[in-house]
Amino acid sequence: MALTISLFQRPGSILFLDDDPEYLDMLGMVIPAHWQVELYSRPSGFSERMHQEPAHWEADAALQLQMIDRWRHGQPLIPQVLRYWATQPSRYQLAKTCVVDYAMPGTNGLQVLDTLLDWPGSRVLLTGQADEQIAVQAFNNGLIDQFVPKQASDITRLLLGVLRKLAIAAHPRLNTLWRAVLRPAQQSMLQIPSVAQALQVYTEKHWVEYVVLGEPFGLLGLDAEGRCHWLQLEPTAQLGDLAELAASAGLGLDVVRAIESGQRLPAVELHQQLGLRGPVRTSPTLSMGDDGTLGGETLDVGRFLLEVAHRDEEGEIGVLVSRRLEPDIELALDLLPEAVAPGFDHHAAAHLRVFGEIGGTHDLLVPFGEVLLAGRGNRVLGGFGHGTEEG
Repeated sequence: MALTISLFQRPGSILFLDDDPEYLDMLGMVIPAHWQVELYSRPSGFSERMHQEPAHWEADAALQLQMIDRWRHGQPLIPQVLRYWATQPSRYQLAKTCVVDYAMPGTNGLQVLDTLLDWPGSRVLLTGQADEQIAVQAFNNGLIDQFVPKQASDITRLLLGVLRKLAIAAHPRLNTLWRAVLRPAQQSMLQIPSVAQALQVYTEKHWVEYVVLGEPFGLLGLDAEGRCHWLQLEPTAQLGDLAELAASAGLGLDVVRAIESGQRLPAVELHQQLGLRGPVRTSPTLSMGDDGTLGGETLDVGRFLLEVAHRDEEGEIGVLVSRRLEPDIELALDLLPEAVAPGFDHHAAAHLRVFGEIGGTHDLLVPFGEVLLAGRGNRVLGGFGHGTEEG
């Protein structure tokens, strides 16, 4: 069974090409303000923008592959992903979807899209009533991912629905890359429909970007304010083993029993991987779903990474802590001196307008995380209270 959840999810630019300026103006008014949108009225400007796009995608994929290779040689992925997020803001300029009108002077949308053979993004064709059969044939032949009839009375709803669906769809190549960091049992857990659906709903609601990791097993995500969150996953069948691990980590008997019964969960692996001092953090679980269990806890990931950063003598990890998070601490290490929240870069040309941006802060904020325990059934548990330290 294929994985339906995206293992490496991030926003990107949506490019529109239509020779009708009034239609582009309409799009500018109905597209959500936080989407990164580029509007083109001339095929030449659009083609110029897309000319280097395959090379940019290749360069970004190479950075991801380097992270995975370093992980294979013993470097944890969490610090690497944080460094990637903080130092590669250009990833938001990658064109993720192109929406092209079919009927244009001197050319048509399919001819324009045909020039993008090496570009791995999504293609949407806007059609008139006379063009629908052409669009259906193009879709059946795999030349486009979707088509939207411009004459539809609910064109705005249809178009936004298509763009949202494409935005959260798993990218085949990136999923293949990041699947390598997951064990078979972890992949099987993500294939459970209720778990995949719950994670998709959660990430779409709370984050603009995330990656699924295997050691420890969970999701590292960024929200629109640039805050970093950790969503840890554990199979419920291993609650007994997790309780034993918590006991060996020095947690009290009452806490260990609560873990074994699924009432509380500890972040033992995260604590050990980052080499944190002090008691392992735990917090209550919450029921979600229909069958089976999933547990969750809220952790102060910023505090975790701050401890690691203080001990990093080579500057391998850098975390900039916002004053909103730690009033008395402002840490700017060598690697991330000007870390930024996940905001879209502004860029413009004579034939191009950009609407909206995500985030507005100039810090990489890491205030807390959520840890969920994924079960083998369809009902899940999750907890979103403040994490506590118990011994």
